[in-house]
Amino acid sequence: MTQRREFLKMVAATSVVSLANTASAANEDAKYIDAHVHVWTPDTNRYPLAAGFQKKDMVPASFTPDELFAHCRPHGVGRIVLIQMSFYKFDNSYMLDVIAEHPGVFSGVGIVDENRSDLHAAIKSLAAKGVRGFRLYTDKQKAESWIDSAAMKNMWSYGADEGLAMCLLANPDALPAVRRLCEMFPKTRVVIDHFARIGVSGKIESADLDNLCRLADFANVYVKTSAFYALGLKKSPYTDLADMVRKLRDAYGPKRLMWATDCPYQVQGNHNYQDSVALIRDRLDFLSAADKDWLLRGTAEKVFFS
Repeated sequence: MTQRREFLKMVAATSVVSLANTASAANEDAKYIDAHVHVWTPDTNRYPLAAGFQKKDMVPASFTPDELFAHCRPHGVGRIVLIQMSFYKFDNSYMLDVIAEHPGVFSGVGIVDENRSDLHAAIKSLAAKGVRGFRLYTDKQKAESWIDSAAMKNMWSYGADEGLAMCLLANPDALPAVRRLCEMFPKTRVVIDHFARIGVSGKIESADLDNLCRLADFANVYVKTSAFYALGLKKSPYTDLADMVRKLRDAYGPKRLMWATDCPYQVQGNHNYQDSVALIRDRLDFLSAADKDWLLRGTAEKVFFS
């Protein structure tokens, strides 16, 4: 019996070492960071939708972390930046719970009401729970209104104070006004989502791309090369977006660009996760190995995980 107990102890110890080595290898393999993903749950009792939204607005009906992992982990993605979903609006509870339940895996971009009286305290509270930026929706008219908005000036100022990013889902026509805001708040980190939606019409407008490249004048501006399914030809292998990626790389350098999918939308219809990763990892021969590492990991790690 003594020998049996010793044997079992040895087997258990060996198993622990084996599991540790396997986990280490898995972490090494899953080195990429997806810088833009939405998650939600069909449990609207525990996590109610904001006013004006209904369950039918949730398409697909569910996109939980486990559903996300089934897509991203086979392709080397081990960390994810969660973007607060619009139908939860200012209630970031589900995103925060997901971050807490998966230590080290997720960081977050929240949504906050810039007009609330305790804005600075709210921002600091969210930052303490893993939020590293705040999502702002803007077009030309809205961005121009921000220039004279006391509440938005506070938002951008507090972002600079706390090292948090203003993450803009911006239309191309908003870029000149965004430039003025960057001039006003040069210390505020700004992340432009989805190439500023250039190409959503099906055509890459050179004037819009020039405006996006000009924002590289500001050292704290970053761009997500993301949402390939929605831009240009909107068709895999997405190589029609190559020239846009090249021009942004030349303007910003790889250390201010980050790749992202915009899941779950990247995995709907004829689109899939693998093709999104592959555009940056395999299909753009002008990107060096170092460039790819920054786009697929380093930039997002610096902005959202440090």
